[in-house]
This record gives sequence, C-alpha cells and structure tokens, in this order.
Amino acid sequence: MEKTIKNRKVKFEYEFIEVYTAGIKLTGLEVKAFRESKFNITDTYCYFHRGELFIKGAIIVGENVDLKLLLRKKELRFLEGELVKGLTIVPYKVYRNDEGFIKAEIVLARGKKLWDKRNSIKKRDLDRELKRNM
Repeated sequence: MEKTIKNRKVKFEYEFIEVYTAGIKLTGLEVKAFRESKFNITDTYCYFHRGELFIKGAIIVGENVDLKLLLRKKELRFLEGELVKGLTIVPYKVYRNDEGFIKAEIVLARGKKLWDKRNSIKKRDLDRELKRNM
C-alpha cells in the first residue's frame, strides 16, 4: 500500500499554476516517521535560502522541521524568479515513489480570493449532488 500524506487545504486556498516533483533530504528518523504516518505538512510553505528550496513548518514526530528539497538548478532559478512575481510555492503531498524514494509534490500557486473560494465550494457541492443522483 502506497503511503501518501496530503495537504488538502492547498486546493481550497490556492489556484494551481504548475506542479513539480522534488526529492526530500531526510534522515533515518524522518524516514521512519513517514512510514509510521507521524509526518504532517499542513500549514507549510516553501522558501529559498542561499539558492536552495526548503519546506518550512513540517511537523515530524511533534517537532517543527525545515526540509531541504532537491530540484535541478534550472528549476530552482525559475521558481525563485516566479516568487518575485507574487506567486507562492506550497507542498501539496509527500509520497513514496515506485523506487522507494520519498518525494514531495510542490505547487507553484496563486492565492485565491474570497469569491474564488465560494465558486470552489459551489462547484464541489454541485458535483456531490450529481454523484448522489446517479
């Protein structure tokens, strides 16, 4: 069974522009915590420090931890340029791929306005109604 840890608030709070897959630099204890589902990425965001990308605020076994993301230099430069334009980088999910590596799916996103959120709720409710009627 594939373990996936999602940050469900991201789809509601942000409009997705582009999705990237990044490796995560983890220690042995952090990998063990992921396997035991003691890993939380709710209320996290990504930031740049000295040209490297980190996840800020991941909670692993009750501790706040910053995790280094592994991306190509070209992707890092592009993402750093997009942050200047007012966009945000948010981790959406952490999962184990087919080769056994733990990866993070990060999203280049724009924050939704209040009316965008209302439209999302309305669309979700309509989809539920359609599924119930079928």
